[in-house]
Amino acid sequence: MSGKNNRRISKDEYFMNIAIEVSRRSTCTRRQIGAIIVSPHGEIKSTGYNGNPRGLPHCEEMGCIRDKLNIPSGTRLETCTAVHAEQNALIQAGTNAQGSTMYSTIVPCPICARMILNSQIVQVVFIGDYSDLSGLELLKQGGIKVTRLDKASFEGRLPH
Repeated sequence: MSGKNNRRISKDEYFMNIAIEVSRRSTCTRRQIGAIIVSPHGEIKSTGYNGNPRGLPHCEEMGCIRDKLNIPSGTRLETCTAVHAEQNALIQAGTNAQGSTMYSTIVPCPICARMILNSQIVQVVFIGDYSDLSGLELLKQGGIKVTRLDKASFEGRLPH
């Protein structure tokens, strides 16, 4: 194979494409987010997407409480009943997250950033912005390598 359109994508692009696909499972009506945790050897340890905990109705069924209360993005996170994509990926990975890289379709919020720090993940790769960038600062302060991929490379693939 040859030609411009057959370029082999990087590992970061490969894993981010998987995180984007994972995000399509989200039941959040505001924003679909996906995250995966990848070992240093390139093995996917876990995946996660945002949505209500098991046993609770999905947001797409009951409507978004944050929208109903007019709560802006990045504020009063405790009001939302959903579990974040990063949190779900960390729960699934358990101690297997240590030393790994997390790929997230968005900048982690400050709560997720603290969980990422405690899980001993060594790198976070993301593409999307979040209204509160303090999570990004926490990751940097904690010595986690943070890499932003060019969002334009993924345009047309990202859900809402």
